[in-house]
Amino acid sequence: MRSVSFAGFAQALSCVVILAATSPAQAEPGHGIAMYGKPALPPDFVSLPYANPDAPKGGRIVFGEAGGFDSLNPYILKGSAPWGLGLHTVETLMARSIDEPFTLYGLLAESVETDEARNWVEFTLRPEARFSDGSPVTVEDVMWSYETLGTLGHPRYRNTWGKIAKMEQTGERSVRFTFNAEDRELALLMGMRPILKKAQWEGKDFAESSLEVPLGSGPYTVSGFEPGRFITFRRDPDYWGANLGFNRGLHNFDEIRYDYYGDGDVTFQAFTAGETSTFRESSASKWQSAYDFPGVKSGEVIKAEIPNQRPSGITGLVMNTRNPAFDDWRVREAMIQAFNFDFVNQSINGGSEPRITSYFSNSPLGMGDGPATGKVAELLAPFAADLPPGTIEGYALPQGDKDRAVNRKSLRKATALFEEAGWTVQDGVMRNAEGTPFTFEILLQSGATQTEQVVDIYVQALKALGIVPTVTAVDNAQYKERTNTYVFDMAWYTRSLSLSPGNEQMLYWGASGITEPGTRNWMGMNSPAAEAMIAAMVGSRGQDDFVAATQALDRILTAGRYVIPVWYSRVSRLAYDRHLHYPEWIPLYGDWPGFQPETWWYED
Repeated sequence: MRSVSFAGFAQALSCVVILAATSPAQAEPGHGIAMYGKPALPPDFVSLPYANPDAPKGGRIVFGEAGGFDSLNPYILKGSAPWGLGLHTVETLMARSIDEPFTLYGLLAESVETDEARNWVEFTLRPEARFSDGSPVTVEDVMWSYETLGTLGHPRYRNTWGKIAKMEQTGERSVRFTFNAEDRELALLMGMRPILKKAQWEGKDFAESSLEVPLGSGPYTVSGFEPGRFITFRRDPDYWGANLGFNRGLHNFDEIRYDYYGDGDVTFQAFTAGETSTFRESSASKWQSAYDFPGVKSGEVIKAEIPNQRPSGITGLVMNTRNPAFDDWRVREAMIQAFNFDFVNQSINGGSEPRITSYFSNSPLGMGDGPATGKVAELLAPFAADLPPGTIEGYALPQGDKDRAVNRKSLRKATALFEEAGWTVQDGVMRNAEGTPFTFEILLQSGATQTEQVVDIYVQALKALGIVPTVTAVDNAQYKERTNTYVFDMAWYTRSLSLSPGNEQMLYWGASGITEPGTRNWMGMNSPAAEAMIAAMVGSRGQDDFVAATQALDRILTAGRYVIPVWYSRVSRLAYDRHLHYPEWIPLYGDWPGFQPETWWYED
């Protein structure tokens, strides 16, 4: 199993960017494209380094999922589609290697070409590319897919579509996108949009949720489903791309099935009973204490810890600043002070998990301790007057007390902050000058046992401040609807972040998300400084500028005090049937989309 230190990654990334700064950018058709420098793999690579090209085909893998689904269109805002649908059945022009920060290799496209400034990008389709019904994938399908997703699809597609000045067919199998913005990431993003068959959707409303299976070109087809209960995928024996270097050793199971259960506890019970093949454990303490069931003891179930080198991302309780009470940074800081992370971590994880200290912590992109210096300080300086305290000077989360549920020192700080913001405890209740109680709702998904445990501890601490929030647990469909439309005060929030953040950050933190439904800006932040840092990130031509812009964004997000962060894990904990196997080479991103089930196989 390969393991690489973060220091080693930073050094490698530095070398890549030095190459980018001293060598001419790609100016002729190539087999792949990297955000910085050149792709690590040559044009004739046999397989991805983290795939086993000799892996046997056959067998099945069964996943257990909490919740359900009511739609088979994962590309629109309406409805809730099953996780694996787009992943297994639909392809993109280029495909991402999860062993490099951000590199794409040809999939439906045999080549990619761009100019030095990346003002445009052109893709040439493979002549053999086929949809699962045997019809060819055409430039017309590509152009229809991009325009439809950009205008009728989920909001995640719209920001990029708005940066396209012109889309044109340049040959029988070639399409070119010309951009209207200085954004070096666009040349890669254009290779990552799902390609659907235009003819399937003629006369139909793409934006309406339905149970019609989208026709794709991927290695699997939907073989059966029952909304809310299961969906099954069968490997296509006539899959056009089976022998591509990118695919060799991937997509090994004959059948992939997702079964749906009421909540996480029931999902785990199904796994222990042998009804599902694999389970991803999020609790460190449960990993140590709950895996003594017969399957583990007999060796029928294997436990593995998969390391990764990606940023921590952000997980915790997000405060919706659309609620006037949370619009004040002092109130948000008070809420953070009241959260005794050390006690929560000790109670749930045995104190074993590190805390998330910033959005890009655990990586070279993290903001670091102390005041901003150098390029980071220069980037933040024009916005200094409007930034929350700590953004430039340095911000750190409060120190907790693992032995006591209520941390009195932090609660005193919280009380003082509330008073500064106009809230005081009156007759045991936190109220403002008009006597209105400080109340809010915490929205959770039903069956999220660990999250409920965290919130229970937090609610008890808040009572000491005269605050009694309402905790509401709803099913997946209601949770998605309410968070898509931002109808909540506080909710459980998770955002995974990559080693090459870019345009997606605008979807996460951009001001358009204040009112536009379906973005990931759940906190409702409106920060010109954050948007300026994102622009600097996607326009960077070298490592120093890119890292400085990302670290500056990290400071703005963290000192914005929008999320009460909990913990992250340096490993993924996977338990699985002994007949399942994965390669020894662990990719840079570890257990990330593209790892399980793609690289796994079944063998007696």
